[in-house]
Amino acid sequence: MRWVATEEVGRVEPDAGEVLGRLIDASHHVSPSALPAFVAAHAAGLGAHEAVLYLVSYEQRYLQPLAGDGVPDREPLDIDATIGGRAYRTTTPVDAEGAGGKLNRLWVPLVDGTTRLGVLELSFDVVDDGRRQAARRLAGVVAELIVSRNFYGDSFPRARRRAEMTLAAEMQWTLLPPQTFTDRRITVAGVLEPAYSIAGDSFDYAYNDDTLSFAIIDAMGHGFEAMLLASVAVGAYRHSRRAGRGLAETYASMDEVLSAHFGPDQFVTGQLGELDASTGALRWLNAGHPAPLLVRGGRVIGLLECAPTFPIGFGGAIAEIAEYRLQPEDHLLFYTDGVIEARSPEGEFFGDERLSDLLGRAITAELPAAETMRRLSHAILAHQRGQLQDDATTLLITWHGRTPVEPRSIERDVSETSDG
Repeated sequence: MRWVATEEVGRVEPDAGEVLGRLIDASHHVSPSALPAFVAAHAAGLGAHEAVLYLVSYEQRYLQPLAGDGVPDREPLDIDATIGGRAYRTTTPVDAEGAGGKLNRLWVPLVDGTTRLGVLELSFDVVDDGRRQAARRLAGVVAELIVSRNFYGDSFPRARRRAEMTLAAEMQWTLLPPQTFTDRRITVAGVLEPAYSIAGDSFDYAYNDDTLSFAIIDAMGHGFEAMLLASVAVGAYRHSRRAGRGLAETYASMDEVLSAHFGPDQFVTGQLGELDASTGALRWLNAGHPAPLLVRGGRVIGLLECAPTFPIGFGGAIAEIAEYRLQPEDHLLFYTDGVIEARSPEGEFFGDERLSDLLGRAITAELPAAETMRRLSHAILAHQRGQLQDDATTLLITWHGRTPVEPRSIERDVSETSDG
């Protein structure tokens, strides 16, 4: 390995580019379960004494450590109360100076595009700008490895779960697109709850040639049957979308598939839409869902109404394909009825007003979209004391405008404790 001299007399630093190059060259044959030890071995080339990978749990409350040969044991980290959790929340590296002879720690978010996967903990004698830069690049490569290796083993899904997952939920998670996507013109962030027993709710999106196509659906019923209905609906949506069909044709195609393969009493409600990212022109149809909320300037200004069409599977003509021109930095929240109908043990509904208030405050705080959705889903769960009676799905879409912007990462209002 080549080493580079620094201004400090007698001190040399490893060449980060060479270390990362060696890691990439050697990564083609690493298995998922071997990745933690593999990363730790190459992080040592950057001067790190310890390196630990953490993946976010499915309900996004904890960061779960991955075990490996030569990797120190760690406990899960509370995302809302630890320094490592802060790095995850803000997608910004955070370091903590050691005390009493302890090593200095650097917590680096693991992000694929803008989808938050977890954090990388690195321990150094000294944390400086050079090591921070090298650590960010290392974390970027590691995030790509996590995504690609996830297809070849079960160690990552096993590490992420903190409770038993139903078969319906297992299948729904494999059906989902990445929960977050950011382009210079748009941002998409979605959340499914309850994470370990989700069944009939789902969402999907695709971004092609400056057009964001999206869908949010809620299949009737609960459990495995609802999951089957939702899975077929999403599959039919993707098939039609990839064939280049418009909203009306896609609705008709989905309706035909569900009518042909399920009984007359089985259907899904949903909304299908398209957003032209170059102009902000929005088109959508409403197949029996609550109207989406529009947030502008940090304030919920109202609902975007669209005459309701019959749920998908009932058949019938489309009542309306609504149109609206968004303004730069407008936010749209689509959600299933399980959100506003979540009921506390005392019988109080979560409701439209509470949803609008929480969404407005989160956006005013300039939290990243994924963090806004995480906190909103946790507020819904807290209202029902952690036991949702129905699936609750949210999908937030932001149009940044014609002028390219860089996504922001800002943390405001959460206290932390030491990670030890």
